[in-house]
Amino acid sequence: MKEVLAFIEEQKQEYTKLPLFQFLDDKTIDPRQRLGFAPCIAHFIMSFGDLNKYVFREKEAVTKAQQIINEHTFEDDHHWPWFITDLEKLGFNQSMTFTQVLRFLWSEQTKVSRLLSYYLSAYTLQADPLMKIIVIEAIEATGNVLFSKTAKIASELTAVTQQDYIYFGEFHFNLETGHAMGEHEGEKYLEQIKLTDVQRQEAYDLVKKIFSIFTDWTNELLAYAQKQIIEEENSKVANSTLVHCGKH
Repeated sequence: MKEVLAFIEEQKQEYTKLPLFQFLDDKTIDPRQRLGFAPCIAHFIMSFGDLNKYVFREKEAVTKAQQIINEHTFEDDHHWPWFITDLEKLGFNQSMTFTQVLRFLWSEQTKVSRLLSYYLSAYTLQADPLMKIIVIEAIEATGNVLFSKTAKIASELTAVTQQDYIYFGEFHFNLETGHAMGEHEGEKYLEQIKLTDVQRQEAYDLVKKIFSIFTDWTNELLAYAQKQIIEEENSKVANSTLVHCGKH
């Protein structure tokens, strides 16, 4: 397993080089513009709670690996309320009809956010706990990269708005260690697992698939954020909003 964990770390380092993260680091761009992708990720963020509750978690954990997974899911299944709160603070809670929201969430411009949930479910539903935990490790690695960037942007916004951003800020980032196994004992347990050659190859393939779909996702988020127009009544106004381009 140690080799697979090292491979995940290698993939993570490549992941950090994607254009989205360069965009998020660019302080010449208004911080609200850099977080302009927020509505685009709604389907995945809201689905992620369900993935933890109903796909990753098992009612009866008969293996050590599944016990660790279950413990992790109870930490990750309730982050979506923070996301909703941040959407409101960022000015995305604009008036839209229910059907307009549905059209937007299931539109072409947000299709990868939906596919991400579906693929993760396909890779983990009824999967061997060891393969499931590898998928979760890869997911955690991607989350650690994203939230390390958004936390800095949230700090910039807080300096202007005097509001705290829980989901995109330091609070959430501090929970995203980049590993499913937050405790030393859990990591040590994983490293000591011996995989067969078949299992190891399956694990490598899964990691590649996870980073591939997340890469597609970052490209979708970047395209969406770059199309947003900032509506400013005043450069210092705390409640400035991002207006979506086009019809949803």
